Amino acid sequence: MNYTDIISRRKFLNFISCCACGLIISSCTTAPITERKQLKLIPESTLNRQAAQIYEKVKKKEKLSNNLNQLEEIKDIGHKIEQAVSEYFDKNNFADPTANFKWEYILVDNKKIKNAWCMPGGKIAIYSGILEVTKNKHGLAAVMGHEIAHAVAKHSVERASRSMAVNLGTQIADIISGGKISGASRAAGVDVAGMLAHFGIMNPFNRKQETEADYLGLIFTSLAGFDIRESVKVWERMKEANKGKEAPEWMSTHPSTTRRIQQITDWIPGVILEYPPIKKM
Repeated sequence: MNYTDIISRRKFLNFISCCACGLIISSCTTAPITERKQLKLIPESTLNRQAAQIYEKVKKKEKLSNNLNQLEEIKDIGHKIEQAVSEYFDKNNFADPTANFKWEYILVDNKKIKNAWCMPGGKIAIYSGILEVTKNKHGLAAVMGHEIAHAVAKHSVERASRSMAVNLGTQIADIISGGKISGASRAAGVDVAGMLAHFGIMNPFNRKQETEADYLGLIFTSLAGFDIRESVKVWERMKEANKGKEAPEWMSTHPSTTRRIQQITDWIPGVILEYPPIKKM
């Protein structure tokens, strides 16, 4: 018996939407600049505190680079983006989403990993492998702007909140369906609800966040005075470095590299005009 005969993907997603409706209505905010509606059920301070603890563990576990010149460049780029973000929100009479951040930067000595991340509260890590892709300060700023955008837009808070809502919704949906979801999982030998939620809700949502971080990252990098046209070159180099080893977009938490290159290319002219470098008073 096929589990799709027991409960359809569309019906499952409708169950989740209905069950989480009350939570969404009562806990909805908007992302900065894009004004996309967000669900926030978990206090930001809680995630910031947890992120700081994890960050300390990362610093002890990973081999940190002793290249002080590279680390200094990372910090300099980071400080410029930090200041630009705060000044932009202050200048436009908006609450600064980074007001409670405690910015910190590390460079991890690992050339095999072409990655960077920014935890809630402004805890940033750059892996030395990504420097082979960024090539210069503008390319590095493009990557850092994207990661900082995740933290500024509170994507971790939103992601944790959505996971909570989906888990609760799944439990309620299973009760409403008379146990059909859990029954389907046992019959198929797979986590049906988890799979449907993963591919039908979480992956599309994560791709939406990545796209938003690409856009906000361009804005913050431009405000800080870096050449955002380098962003396209970074993604072209990343595509070449991946050598076609990319999962189908629907299975991924990220948009395809080809799509990102096209979107960023389309955004750049408007961002340059609307968000020029901030001049200090």
